[in-house]
Order: sequence, then structure tokens, then C-alpha cells
Amino acid sequence: MSDHVPTWRIVLAAILDFLTVFVVGGYLIALVTGDTTEGGFSLNGLPAVVLFAMIILYFVLAKRVGGTLWQRILRARR
Repeated sequence: MSDHVPTWRIVLAAILDFLTVFVVGGYLIALVTGDTTEGGFSLNGLPAVVLFAMIILYFVLAKRVGGTLWQRILRARR
């Protein structure tokens, strides 16, 4: 059996991972900093930088442990 992973799975996993970390991480940071709004959250300044760092850290650490959440779900690991 081939180990080839379709490109669409890899792209979809990356998009879903980014959205998941952005929404969940952003909302958690907003809860801690009090930046929640009626429509969700609004991060400015340091909280936004923390979210950006969290997104980068998520992908770096996930690569070390064998794949991101959505790469595992979609079986899109290379």
C-alpha cells in the first residue's frame, strides 16, 4: 500500500487546525483577559501576540509529537 497522502487532506487539516487553535485559544485568552464580546472575542495588543505565539507553538509541538489533531483525524500525516 502506498504512503501517499492526498494534498487536499493535508491542506484541509492545516486549515482546520488553524481555525481550531484560533477559536479555542482566542476564546480562552479572551476569558482570562476579559476581552469577550457578545459575538465572541476581540483581542488587541499583548493578548493578540499571545494567541499568535500559541498558534505557532501548537504547530511546532505537534510536529514533534507526530502530528496535529486534524492531521491525526484525517490521517494526513507525512
